[in-house]
Amino acid sequence: MSYTALYRKYRPDTFDEVKGQEHIVTTIRNQIKFNRIGHAYLFCGTRGTGKTTVAKLLAKAVNCEHPVDGSPCEECASCRAIQAGSSLNVVEIDAASNNGVDNIRQINDAVQYSPTQGKYLVYIIDEVHMLSSGAFNALLKTLEEPPAYVIFILATTESHKVLDTIKSRCQRFDFRRISQEVIQGRLKDLLTREGIAATDEAIAYIASAADGSMRDSLSILDQCISFNLGEELTYERVLNTIGAVDIDVYMNIAEALRDDDAGRMLDEIAHITLEGRDLTKFTEDFVWFFRNMLFMKLSNGIEKAIDLTKENAERIRTLGQDFTETTLMRFLEELQELTAKVRLSSIKRVTLEMGLIKLLKPEMNGDIGALQKRVEELEKREFVSADMLAGMQGATGMTSNSIVGSGASAGVGDTDRLTDTDTALGPGSVSNMAINDSSELGETDGTVAGTGTASSTSYSNGEYTDIDLAELQNPLAEKIKDKVHRTPEEYIRERVEEKKAEARKNYGDALYSDIENLASQWRTKVVPKLGDLYEKQLQMAKVVPYKGETGDVALQIVFEDGLKSTVAYSFISTHLDKISEAASDAIGKKVEVTIQTLSQNEMLERGVQYESLDRYIQKIDFEVEIV
Repeated sequence: MSYTALYRKYRPDTFDEVKGQEHIVTTIRNQIKFNRIGHAYLFCGTRGTGKTTVAKLLAKAVNCEHPVDGSPCEECASCRAIQAGSSLNVVEIDAASNNGVDNIRQINDAVQYSPTQGKYLVYIIDEVHMLSSGAFNALLKTLEEPPAYVIFILATTESHKVLDTIKSRCQRFDFRRISQEVIQGRLKDLLTREGIAATDEAIAYIASAADGSMRDSLSILDQCISFNLGEELTYERVLNTIGAVDIDVYMNIAEALRDDDAGRMLDEIAHITLEGRDLTKFTEDFVWFFRNMLFMKLSNGIEKAIDLTKENAERIRTLGQDFTETTLMRFLEELQELTAKVRLSSIKRVTLEMGLIKLLKPEMNGDIGALQKRVEELEKREFVSADMLAGMQGATGMTSNSIVGSGASAGVGDTDRLTDTDTALGPGSVSNMAINDSSELGETDGTVAGTGTASSTSYSNGEYTDIDLAELQNPLAEKIKDKVHRTPEEYIRERVEEKKAEARKNYGDALYSDIENLASQWRTKVVPKLGDLYEKQLQMAKVVPYKGETGDVALQIVFEDGLKSTVAYSFISTHLDKISEAASDAIGKKVEVTIQTLSQNEMLERGVQYESLDRYIQKIDFEVEIV
């Protein structure tokens, strides 16, 4: 007998074996037990969550001669025939290849004949969203009023493509992604039946890699077993089999980002490339790595929610202390963009290396992230610190490197800052404060703060003048507070308000209000209404608002030149009307949508920097030149 894949071999035979979909199983079993069976069902959900399995169980249960608590008995002739695939009462149709009007017409003709055996004639139409518009319309009448002995079960991974008139005629069930814990339990059970040893860490990684799909987990497990026949499945062997990367690699690269060490980072990329690792998978997992780091930085006790061992969680938490929340958010945003680019790139290694270098050197981007990085670097140098201001008010003093201390003398150079002469100002008195020839001691320039009194201040030409430093304290403190001592968040917030004010001036209050209204609803209302397929394709583009020909808000969807031949560009260019309709509904005004391609340099020149409208508003850049 030929080998049977694990996901087929262990397909559930009863509702009790269906994992992670209790809300659906309970409803269907009650319908069968109390004879409240519907005539049409719509099963929605991502791949590998049990849609086809539950459809077959439902078909088996409604035709079972002796159902047990709503489940098929697996012993009667009807159950055995359906299990073997020889029953004429259950018809499975692949809508991807049978999507025309003629195919639906055959179904309409066939339902006129009642089943010769069993109680119900069940049609399972898989990937129903692939039906043509004409086929959907041909199915409407039969779906609305089928014969009493006919049941339709429609399954789809893209429910937004199914006509509303179809949805309204069906009972809809949404299949959830299966949790990692449930998948792990199922894998352990199957490994025990197969007599194969595996470590908990290996099973946990397979369950995590499945991303909520039971079928994916069984396919990965099948591959790992075949690659390591006769050996225990360990974490390292699973990584080698599926081309994934150990957490140590992500830790090393994150440390290189922290230490500004490009050489170490590129060495790690070279290492995983030579080992034949999947760079797309690597980039996706790197996103999850920083997501976990950010979550643990924001909340304590969240390890269980992010599927990490206690040891790895502690390592990531410790490393995360070296990054700010703002930096981690920037990493996540840029890595998500990089993932899409690596997936489509023909030279994945170079694309990945360039993306990581931009993480290391954000100033290359020329955007707000670069500005934040530069501000953080200035803070690290402690050019002006909170302690310095405190010293100016008499609490401490200022050193030659603008670090607080106390001392006897100080110098002011020709650039209006403390030079490397001796130490700094502090409590008590200051003697012999030297000022270079090119400096002038005035109300605003060459002013030094401290407490106490000064016995003298010397110029390099040898002349001395007594100065009361207390009189000069306030002007310098106010000057530094006004021009230097601001946190990055305060600085960015001020820039945001400046840019928004400028945008209001350029666009006018009414148009600006429409843009901001649309931006606030782009991710929460417009994109969800369009659906997952649109969201996936829009990730490849930048969405930019501008003033349309009628003076109202308009959107331009901008792709890089190299993406013009991709499926994303082709899809979006043929569905601009749908995007326009969703955007218009969101703000109650007509929104014109156009599409364009630009080179990377043109995007930078025109300020087209952000992938979504809400980020565009949030990140303040209204200086966009629209062609």
